[in-house]
Amino acid sequence: MFNEKRGSMLHGILLIALFSCASFYIAEAKVISNLSLSPMIIGILLGMLYANSLRNHLPATWVPGIQFCAKKLLRLGIILYGFRLTFQDIILVGAPGIIVDIVVVVVTIVGGVFIGKLLKMDEDIALLTAIGSGICGAAAILGAESTIQTKPYKTAVAVATVVIFGTVAMFIYPIFYANGVILMSPEEMGIYTGATLHEVAHTVGAGNSMGQDISNTAIIVKMIRVMMLVPVLLFLSWWAARKTKHDKTADPNTPKGKVAIPWFALGFLLVIVINSLIPFPVPLIETVNNIDTFLLTMAMVALGAETSFDKFKKAGPKPFLLAFILFIWLLFGGYFVTRAVAPMLM
Repeated sequence: MFNEKRGSMLHGILLIALFSCASFYIAEAKVISNLSLSPMIIGILLGMLYANSLRNHLPATWVPGIQFCAKKLLRLGIILYGFRLTFQDIILVGAPGIIVDIVVVVVTIVGGVFIGKLLKMDEDIALLTAIGSGICGAAAILGAESTIQTKPYKTAVAVATVVIFGTVAMFIYPIFYANGVILMSPEEMGIYTGATLHEVAHTVGAGNSMGQDISNTAIIVKMIRVMMLVPVLLFLSWWAARKTKHDKTADPNTPKGKVAIPWFALGFLLVIVINSLIPFPVPLIETVNNIDTFLLTMAMVALGAETSFDKFKKAGPKPFLLAFILFIWLLFGGYFVTRAVAPMLM
């Protein structure tokens, strides 16, 4: 019985792995690569196509394998994401990049939650959209989803908003910079780009279009934003526990007021420390990063597999309105924050 159950679970994992392989293959197509769409984004789209077509025709016994990818592999992927970062990167950018990042992240998340309340939209979707816009797109949304344990379709909605406006921003920044709409030094432009673009892939795409000097600074500043995922997840854990404690409609069997520490976030931080102290060979780091991207892609496919288009209709247009407002804030507010802070500290 146990072997049969494990075999069915492996079928679900294998299915998600095949979709992930397809995501990598599609992401290499010229049109897709020009848009800097990562395999993770392609993965959630393929997962959603599966959810709205073949899902009801496959054995229900495969579902545990899909859920394993959405939860366990997701957390492992977040931990391994730490191999992309070192504390030496922070030193290279210095105080300007750090302060601009802090202002942008705090205002985006707090402002996003507040605007979500004004729009009377789902709290979880508003929170995930704000975190995705404020930190590092899909990866941040996945980390937050794993901490607050929300429904998969809410995660998919938040990811969709971040992808749309992040992709738009990736093309706007180089056009504005090249045509003198944005008047900044290369170092300031790098800080502005890294502190305000949604995805790491968006930052790489926009940075490379504006020159190597801008790209190098932008990627480091972006990675500092990624590091901020750890304190945000720890705060989220405390907030979720406090919310449960005061929620009279919550399941009585759920421990009230207990802070569930997201250990994967601490693992992510530990990996950054290890990566900062030990000079691993570049080929090894690249291999680990490729494996990590594949794991995160599997998690995205699995989340997409739990999302039907009916649930997007249920969410309505408000998440996209919130994401648009945050996009405007990042584009213009981030510019003024950078212009105000960076020259003072350089």
